[in-house]
Amino acid sequence: MEIQWWQILLLTIYAGWAFYDGNNTTFGMVKPTMAGFFAGLVLGDIQTGLVVGGTLNLLVLGIGNFGGASIPDYMTGALLGTAFAIQSGQGAEFGVTLAIPIGLLMIQLDILARFSNTFFQHRAEKFIGEGKYDKAATMNLLGIIPQSLSRMLPVFLALVFGSAFVELVVNNLPMWLMNGLKTAGGILPSLGIAILLHYLPVSANIMYLIAGFVLAAYLKVPVLGAALVGLAMAIHSFQSEKDEVQQAAAAVNAGGDMGDE
Repeated sequence: MEIQWWQILLLTIYAGWAFYDGNNTTFGMVKPTMAGFFAGLVLGDIQTGLVVGGTLNLLVLGIGNFGGASIPDYMTGALLGTAFAIQSGQGAEFGVTLAIPIGLLMIQLDILARFSNTFFQHRAEKFIGEGKYDKAATMNLLGIIPQSLSRMLPVFLALVFGSAFVELVVNNLPMWLMNGLKTAGGILPSLGIAILLHYLPVSANIMYLIAGFVLAAYLKVPVLGAALVGLAMAIHSFQSEKDEVQQAAAAVNAGGDMGDE
């Protein structure tokens, strides 16, 4: 399919807004799943967008850019991967294959954007020292511009020249590289889940992990069904602990009353 100018415009604006949202409003627009969904919605293939975005979302589980660290930008990868997958007609697997190196490449632009942002921050510090707090606040808002542009420009340029780029990739990308990227795309989601489990209290809740695994792997229960079972188990556990606390409190009060007599 041939991408239209208004579709390029919407995806470009989304890239800038999503990056702002990830650092400020936190509506979740920066998540790869949401980016893939939006790209699929704009381009008329929501299913492909959700598959691409959802796969990329698994890659970032348990990973955060704490302390200003730069991590792969799979939001941009989801936008472009979905767009190229739909545009080329190669399917979601092709989109994920392209999205992974795009997300890794965006690390360099993220570093450049953060570096350029120091200009505005130094100006803000100067204004604070002079007591000009309104101007300092303006500098902090202007600092959003280079970081948003670091996403908007690559998305815009890639979509504008997308047809030639997609054709070049499809015709010239070696099969060994394609197979390697597909293998990495299959392994990295497992790595993301492993990193997430490393920071969760798994040993104290191993029974829930086993139950979820059995539901998904052996009983083929959909994700929503497994989540509802987990919710029911969590509510039961909460109610049980609440009852134990109330019983303990009642026992303490009863013992105190007997002592007073």
